Amino acid sequence: MRNLPKPFTGAALAAALLTACSAQPSPAPAAPTPTYQLTPRPVRPGERPVTAAPVTDGDTRFQVIGLQTGLSEFVGSHGEWRAKGQYVVVRIVADNPGRTNSRFVAGRQRLLTADGAAHAVDRFAQAIKRQPDTIPLGAEVRIEMDLWFDIPRDAKVTGVRLYGDPPLGVGGTTQGATVPLA
Repeated sequence: MRNLPKPFTGAALAAALLTACSAQPSPAPAAPTPTYQLTPRPVRPGERPVTAAPVTDGDTRFQVIGLQTGLSEFVGSHGEWRAKGQYVVVRIVADNPGRTNSRFVAGRQRLLTADGAAHAVDRFAQAIKRQPDTIPLGAEVRIEMDLWFDIPRDAKVTGVRLYGDPPLGVGGTTQGATVPLA
């Protein structure tokens, strides 16, 4: 018996393989992932809602949901306190979408103003308003909290830079993710 030429054999094999691949039915589209139906809540007095897309930095996902500016003082559970300039309150949701623990540190967050300055949270205001300084975020944990800043009275807020925890095992710091607020 005669052998077929090698180019013909290769072409026949390729045609058979392509035919076999195209005979497969296409996969069914993935079913949509269900979502939680959370009850809407009213915006707090003096706060304006912020509609901003979530941002991610390191192992933390953030969403800004509220903003208050121009507060001259506030009342805590045991007294009232005046701002050196004006208090600005940024309401955030922070969550850890990962499978390991991460850490949220309020002191790393920065409020950005039109003059190019980046202002740290006011630790005293955070403490009086009983907002956490550092909090562990377990796997799939989500928290909602306020960040209190005391900035110059005439400063105009332009955004907030939010810092998450570096991915597990990487160490160091993250670059931060900026959310415009102007």
